[in-house]
Amino acid sequence: MKVRQAVVMVGGLGTRLRPLTESCPKPALPVAGRPCLWYLLRSMARAGIEEIILACGYRSAMMCEALGDGSDLGVRIRYSYEDEPRGTGGALKLLEKELDPVFVAANGDVYADIDVSAEVERHFSSGADITVALTEVPNPWEFGVARISDEGFISEFREGMKPEEVYSNLINAGVYVVDKRVMESVPEGVFYDFSKHLFPEIIARSGKIAGYPLSGTWMDVGRPSDYVKANLHVAGAEPRVLGKVSGSEISGPFYLAEGSEACDSKLDSVSVMPNVSIKRASIRRAVVLDGSVIEGATVEDSIVGRGCRIMEGAKVVNSVLADGDVVGPGEMRDDGRDV
Repeated sequence: MKVRQAVVMVGGLGTRLRPLTESCPKPALPVAGRPCLWYLLRSMARAGIEEIILACGYRSAMMCEALGDGSDLGVRIRYSYEDEPRGTGGALKLLEKELDPVFVAANGDVYADIDVSAEVERHFSSGADITVALTEVPNPWEFGVARISDEGFISEFREGMKPEEVYSNLINAGVYVVDKRVMESVPEGVFYDFSKHLFPEIIARSGKIAGYPLSGTWMDVGRPSDYVKANLHVAGAEPRVLGKVSGSEISGPFYLAEGSEACDSKLDSVSVMPNVSIKRASIRRAVVLDGSVIEGATVEDSIVGRGCRIMEGAKVVNSVLADGDVVGPGEMRDDGRDV
């Protein structure tokens, strides 16, 4: 059996990625030339999903501009709008009358290139009320932690744990297959979260929440270091050099978008978006966004926002530059951020 419909929640503010998200919602930030959310939508399209509803909030117009109507993926994308954050359950409640009997739901603030069809199969074979994609991470206390029974069902789910309280490194990856009947438990007009509210209720009434250890790649992109990691992962897995490279030394994962150029430079593990000019520069482990100019400068462990200019002899390390920032000749910029 297959599922036809998906809903993706994309209303978050992305506060930990500021200043980048002051001008662009996190799901629309580019990862090797495509919106971060595009990779999850591609995974859904590959699973046979035909219709995807994006439940938007913050800067929703930019989401529409970045992702369009889904025709490039062979799906239909349409948009729903929240006037205030309502949580996973609350956002879905607004759409309840439009939902199929079984549908996929997902949080759209992560990078995910995963096998959604296998999760759908797990859902139907298990007879669960809801199936939750799970993934292993080294820091599970920062997420929601799941305890799994021998039969593969979630028997306990907790958030806000201390490191010493953690009983598993399996966390909620935020991709669900949902039987619409569970929406009867979600109240209208209030904030209602799946993991904080719905999961405990289902477990308390002896319902079934199936766990699905996902296959593929899943990354939280909530912090600058995560965003760089996602870019370099895609640049390594799907390398593309669409711009012009001349007289430059390239090493590590590398992506160069159309309209960009890298001349007489040394580039190690770099993802460069469109219309960027790099000349006589040394750049290592960095993401450079659209329209920036870097000439005769050094950039390391940093993200360069849109339309920035880094000039001769300047050095940028451990920093996230806001759109339009200028680092003048010979200047040193070190924000001390974990990038």
